Amino acid sequence: MRKYTFILFVVVSLLSCEDVIDVELQTTEPRLVVNGLLRVDLNQEFIPIEIKVSETTNFFENNIPTQLDDNAVIFYGEPDPDAPEIINDIKSSSLTELDAGSGIYVPDPSFDGDQRIPTSLITPNTVFILIMQHKGRRYAARTPFATTVPIDNLEQGTETLFDEDDKELKITITDQANVDNYYLFDFDEGEFLALDDQFIDGQEFEFSYFVDRDLEAGQELEISILGADLDFFNYMDLLVEQTESDGGVFETPAATVRGNVFDVTGLDNNLLFDNVNRPDAFPLGYFAVVQEFKRTIILE
Repeated sequence: MRKYTFILFVVVSLLSCEDVIDVELQTTEPRLVVNGLLRVDLNQEFIPIEIKVSETTNFFENNIPTQLDDNAVIFYGEPDPDAPEIINDIKSSSLTELDAGSGIYVPDPSFDGDQRIPTSLITPNTVFILIMQHKGRRYAARTPFATTVPIDNLEQGTETLFDEDDKELKITITDQANVDNYYLFDFDEGEFLALDDQFIDGQEFEFSYFVDRDLEAGQELEISILGADLDFFNYMDLLVEQTESDGGVFETPAATVRGNVFDVTGLDNNLLFDNVNRPDAFPLGYFAVVQEFKRTIILE
């Protein structure tokens, strides 16, 4: 009995000695975050344009939507073969905030002309430039339209990887020959896979991806394949590696990974901004316009 009394005394003593420790976290200046992934279905009439802007906050807190100083603008057209930095027959789309305080910018419906971008005007050579201003700073991003190939086949396999509840998805694509292709697969809920064709050029290629989320039989799962250029591929490959399927690679990047949005404040030529010699003055996130194909599967 004395033994049990002593043990109880020790436990109560330890519990009563708990102290609250305040951890002083480093605070940083808010940084602009741009979520500008535009997915294009060429069978649809218009590109679904939606640019989300937010600001980083202190550690352990989610990003908060923010407002731009003015409407954002997307310029687009085909580059001059002799001077790629120049866009021929340039067109524009003016964007406005969807709802006040949402931080979501869409084609301005109050503009004189239709500000939506028709897919009929898009070619594999089309280049897009996003211009925006935030807190007195001017930002710009330039990206090519990235095409891709469709998913030839999507089926469920029976193998597992680490957990018996893993769901194996077997995906087949046919790579375009003699072209450097880069692919981004979207498995929903923030799960992405970046793939290049270094070893599969021009071949039919099947691979397995194991989904370890809590998925039930009969549930429908949508898989997308997105086009990418080399810069976007490298950006997403790094983010996927860092987040390890934690999700939200566009909303809350795990590290300060530089995207393709640059601070161009004070520059005379906004078409030449890929090397502005400002290593610390840049937002997070990315602006990309990519072709997308989707397939769905009913899980067994």
